[in-house]
Amino acid sequence: MKPELYEVWGDTVDARHLVYAIAIGAVVSLSAFFVAQHFLLMWVESAQMARAYAMLVGILGCLAGGAISATLFKPKRHVVEHQADPAWRAQVLVELQNEFGDLGRLADLPPETVAELREMDLYDLFANYEKNLAAAPVADAASGLSVSGSRS
Repeated sequence: MKPELYEVWGDTVDARHLVYAIAIGAVVSLSAFFVAQHFLLMWVESAQMARAYAMLVGILGCLAGGAISATLFKPKRHVVEHQADPAWRAQVLVELQNEFGDLGRLADLPPETVAELREMDLYDLFANYEKNLAAAPVADAASGLSVSGSRS
Protein backbone atom coordinates (compact mmCIF):
# COMPACT_ATOMS: atom_id res chain seq x y z
CA MET A 1 0.00 0.00 0.00
CA LYS A 2 1.37 3.38 -1.02
CA PRO A 3 1.35 6.02 1.77
CA GLU A 4 -0.79 9.13 1.39
CA LEU A 5 1.59 12.08 1.32
CA TYR A 6 0.57 15.63 2.18
CA GLU A 7 2.42 18.91 2.29
CA VAL A 8 2.45 20.55 5.72
CA TRP A 9 4.43 23.76 6.30
CA GLY A 10 6.46 23.18 3.14
CA ASP A 11 7.42 19.60 4.02
CA THR A 12 6.10 16.28 2.76
CA VAL A 13 4.52 14.03 5.40
CA ASP A 14 2.84 10.64 5.53
CA ALA A 15 -0.76 11.08 6.78
CA ARG A 16 -0.53 8.05 9.07
CA HIS A 17 2.74 9.24 10.61
CA LEU A 18 1.29 12.74 11.02
CA VAL A 19 -1.61 11.36 13.06
CA TYR A 20 0.81 9.29 15.18
CA ALA A 21 3.06 12.32 15.74
CA ILE A 22 0.09 14.44 16.83
CA ALA A 23 -0.99 11.71 19.24
CA ILE A 24 2.54 11.34 20.62
CA GLY A 25 2.84 15.11 21.07
CA ALA A 26 -0.52 15.32 22.83
CA VAL A 27 0.19 12.40 25.18
CA VAL A 28 3.71 13.54 26.09
CA SER A 29 2.84 17.22 26.57
CA LEU A 30 -0.37 16.61 28.51
CA SER A 31 1.31 13.98 30.66
CA ALA A 32 4.16 16.37 31.43
CA PHE A 33 1.66 19.12 32.26
CA PHE A 34 -0.51 17.01 34.60
CA VAL A 35 2.44 15.35 36.37
CA ALA A 36 4.14 18.71 36.86
CA GLN A 37 0.90 20.30 38.06
CA HIS A 38 0.35 17.47 40.57
CA PHE A 39 3.81 17.86 42.10
CA LEU A 40 3.97 21.64 41.89
CA LEU A 41 0.64 22.03 43.71
CA MET A 42 2.28 20.32 46.66
CA TRP A 43 5.45 22.45 46.57
CA VAL A 44 4.24 25.90 45.47
CA GLU A 45 1.92 27.91 47.71
CA SER A 46 -0.01 29.61 44.88
CA ALA A 47 -2.14 27.31 42.71
CA GLN A 48 -1.94 29.83 39.84
CA MET A 49 1.85 29.79 39.93
CA ALA A 50 1.84 25.98 40.04
CA ARG A 51 -0.34 25.87 36.89
CA ALA A 52 1.86 28.47 35.16
CA TYR A 53 4.99 26.43 35.88
CA ALA A 54 3.18 23.27 34.84
CA MET A 55 2.35 24.91 31.48
CA LEU A 56 6.04 25.59 30.97
CA VAL A 57 6.76 21.93 31.65
CA GLY A 58 3.96 21.06 29.18
CA ILE A 59 5.67 23.17 26.53
CA LEU A 60 8.88 21.26 27.17
CA GLY A 61 6.76 18.12 26.75
CA CYS A 62 5.71 19.41 23.31
CA LEU A 63 9.37 19.71 22.35
CA ALA A 64 10.07 16.22 23.69
CA GLY A 65 7.09 14.86 21.70
CA GLY A 66 8.46 16.51 18.57
CA ALA A 67 11.89 14.99 19.18
CA ILE A 68 10.37 11.54 19.69
CA SER A 69 8.31 11.87 16.49
CA ALA A 70 11.32 13.08 14.51
CA THR A 71 13.27 10.05 15.70
CA LEU A 72 10.49 7.59 14.90
CA PHE A 73 9.34 8.99 11.56
CA LYS A 74 12.05 9.74 9.02
CA PRO A 75 11.56 12.34 6.24
CA LYS A 76 9.57 11.25 3.18
CA ARG A 77 11.23 13.53 0.68
CA HIS A 78 13.88 12.34 -1.71
CA VAL A 79 15.95 15.01 -3.40
CA VAL A 80 16.91 13.97 -6.89
CA GLU A 81 19.42 16.14 -8.68
CA HIS A 82 19.59 15.90 -12.43
CA GLN A 83 20.70 18.16 -15.22
CA ALA A 84 17.82 19.69 -17.13
CA ASP A 85 17.77 19.26 -20.88
CA PRO A 86 19.67 22.21 -22.43
CA ALA A 87 17.16 22.48 -25.28
CA TRP A 88 14.31 22.71 -22.77
CA ARG A 89 16.17 25.43 -20.84
CA ALA A 90 16.73 27.42 -24.04
CA GLN A 91 13.05 27.04 -24.92
CA VAL A 92 12.09 28.41 -21.48
CA LEU A 93 14.23 31.49 -22.13
CA VAL A 94 12.53 32.02 -25.49
CA GLU A 95 9.12 31.73 -23.84
CA LEU A 96 10.15 34.19 -21.12
CA GLN A 97 11.26 36.70 -23.73
CA ASN A 98 8.06 36.24 -25.72
CA GLU A 99 5.96 36.77 -22.61
CA PHE A 100 7.86 39.52 -20.80
CA GLY A 101 10.03 41.13 -23.47
CA ASP A 102 13.78 41.71 -23.42
CA LEU A 103 15.57 39.77 -20.69
CA GLY A 104 18.43 42.24 -20.50
CA ARG A 105 22.16 41.70 -20.82
CA LEU A 106 24.59 39.87 -18.55
CA ALA A 107 26.99 42.83 -18.75
CA ASP A 108 24.37 45.00 -17.01
CA LEU A 109 24.10 42.72 -13.98
CA PRO A 110 25.86 43.45 -10.69
CA PRO A 111 28.80 41.18 -9.82
CA GLU A 112 26.84 39.50 -7.00
CA THR A 113 24.13 38.39 -9.40
CA VAL A 114 26.68 37.11 -11.91
CA ALA A 115 28.33 35.13 -9.09
CA GLU A 116 24.97 33.59 -8.15
CA LEU A 117 24.28 32.66 -11.79
CA ARG A 118 27.68 30.97 -11.99
CA GLU A 119 27.07 29.18 -8.69
CA MET A 120 23.77 27.79 -9.98
CA ASP A 121 25.32 26.86 -13.36
CA LEU A 122 22.99 29.26 -15.18
CA TYR A 123 25.52 31.82 -16.40
CA ASP A 124 26.52 29.83 -19.49
CA LEU A 125 22.85 29.30 -20.37
CA PHE A 126 22.17 33.04 -20.38
CA ALA A 127 25.49 33.80 -22.12
CA ASN A 128 24.72 31.33 -24.93
CA TYR A 129 21.19 32.69 -25.22
CA GLU A 130 22.53 36.24 -25.45
CA LYS A 131 25.09 35.19 -28.08
CA ASN A 132 22.46 33.32 -30.14
CA LEU A 133 20.08 36.26 -29.87
CA ALA A 134 22.74 38.62 -31.23
CA ALA A 135 23.59 36.19 -34.05
CA ALA A 136 19.97 35.53 -35.06
CA PRO A 137 19.47 38.60 -37.34
CA VAL A 138 22.77 37.83 -39.09
CA ALA A 139 21.65 34.23 -39.68
CA ASP A 140 18.33 35.38 -41.17
CA ALA A 141 20.12 37.74 -43.57
CA ALA A 142 22.54 34.99 -44.59
CA SER A 143 19.71 32.57 -45.35
CA GLY A 144 18.30 34.93 -47.96
CA LEU A 145 14.98 35.55 -46.26
CA SER A 146 13.33 38.92 -46.57
CA VAL A 147 11.24 40.51 -43.85
CA SER A 148 8.05 39.17 -45.43
CA GLY A 149 9.37 35.63 -45.19
CA SER A 150 9.70 34.96 -48.93
CA ARG A 151 12.95 34.27 -50.75
CA SER A 152 14.69 37.17 -52.44
